[in-house]
Amino acid sequence: MPHPRFSAQEIGRRGKALYEQNIRKHVETEENIGKIVSIDIETGEYEIGDNVPKSSERLLAKRPDAALSGIRIGYNAVYALGGTLTRTV
Repeated sequence: MPHPRFSAQEIGRRGKALYEQNIRKHVETEENIGKIVSIDIETGEYEIGDNVPKSSERLLAKRPDAALSGIRIGYNAVYALGGTLTRTV
């Protein structure tokens, strides 16, 4: 379902920018590689979990209308459909 304030492209763009500028240096550790980080694109808050629902639910508990972007830590995509994930670290 689309977010009422942001397009999917805007959510992705902002999430990636926040990850690269502020979050990556804190979360890309060996124990987190392959986990999901969900990022509230308006506040910059983030949560790490084994999958998208787990990493998102804590953020949505704080702000139910949050626009969230999900990134697989250490990889180029969250999911691979018919392909493979590529490590970025």
